[in-house]
Amino acid sequence: MGKIFDRIDDKLRAFITAQPMFFVGTAPSEGGHVNVSPKGYRDTFAVVDDHTVAYLDLFGSGSETIAHLRDNGRITVMFCSFDRVARILRLFGTGRVVRPDSPEFAALSAHFGTGHTGIRAVVTISVDRIADSCGWSVPRLDFVEERAVLDEAHTRRTDADFARRIAGDNSASIDGLPALEPDHPVPSTVRG
Repeated sequence: MGKIFDRIDDKLRAFITAQPMFFVGTAPSEGGHVNVSPKGYRDTFAVVDDHTVAYLDLFGSGSETIAHLRDNGRITVMFCSFDRVARILRLFGTGRVVRPDSPEFAALSAHFGTGHTGIRAVVTISVDRIADSCGWSVPRLDFVEERAVLDEAHTRRTDADFARRIAGDNSASIDGLPALEPDHPVPSTVRG
């Protein structure tokens, strides 16, 4: 039986911290495609306070989440336990994108690991509903290791490569909603 929580307490923080991945769900206001993005690297998610979470957003194949947040701010983060104890935890709320050239970026980025290349932004979420469910149908899996492939790929990219991504596939969602602005900073300029 699922439970609703009034805040992210120490037990929920421990559960969140123990999960090697999480999923982010967003959708445009009108029509379009619902997007669910899997996220890895344990040190890219942080509980900021009892009703605020944030994650380090890395350049990827698209920018659906950013576009949807610019459109309406709605976001859900889901953690799913694959180990012995089955559990799903969803954090519903309103998200916003904090660019690397924003004054608050340095304080937020202090919550995350420093070894990631390809940093695009920090997404902060004001959580207004916290709910879990059983997860009894989710398979039990063994965690082997994190994949360093994304960080390694970003290490090989130049500023010009990232600038092309900003102007290209990261400038709009697949439904044509605006995502990154043309002046978005490239990762080499990011200072935590």
